[in-house]
Amino acid sequence: MTLHTWWLFLATVFVVCAIPGPNMLLIMSHGAQYGLRRTSATMGGCLSALVLMLAVSAAGLGVFLQAWPTMFNVLRFVGAGYLVYLGIKAWSAPVEANVSADAEALAARPARPAATLFRNGFLVASSNPKAILFAAALLPQFIDASRPTLPQFGVLVATFAVCEVSWYLVYASFGTRIGATLKSERVAKVFNRVTGGVFVGFGAMMALMRQ
Repeated sequence: MTLHTWWLFLATVFVVCAIPGPNMLLIMSHGAQYGLRRTSATMGGCLSALVLMLAVSAAGLGVFLQAWPTMFNVLRFVGAGYLVYLGIKAWSAPVEANVSADAEALAARPARPAATLFRNGFLVASSNPKAILFAAALLPQFIDASRPTLPQFGVLVATFAVCEVSWYLVYASFGTRIGATLKSERVAKVFNRVTGGVFVGFGAMMALMRQ
């Protein structure tokens, strides 16, 4: 892989990672609810799932999903169902009167286990099998077949991870700033309804999309 190829990959991935999706919505929502430090577990879950998908695509399973539409559709509907479940859960989440999301209030809230936040991030990021097909189509375009594949794959994955985490921090920080405005029951309820509606929308889009 030449330096020019790597810069092209960096530019491509930087833009792709910036596009809002279920991962970024979850991270922003957790940033608003739990603060930046706790949301790092969510980020870890999302990143782990995406890196695993890259490894799966490198193993050729993206081609397998493309060749076996039934398996792809099963995974797609399962992922869509999970996003809709998250949406309904967020929509109906109870809020407290005089909610305050400043630093003291965030610290005083009952802490959700980091394992739970990690699991949420992992499941949301891995809920879209289309990501495997996307990775299977994207990565080979930047790998020089005349050179050892594994080192190139390592460089591409590391580059992707840095870009992804950078945008995670942007969205989580933005969520934390939003959290500081959730000082009333009405505003908190609107936030939950909007977040839930968007999750349901993502789930519906996934269910309706074609391979």
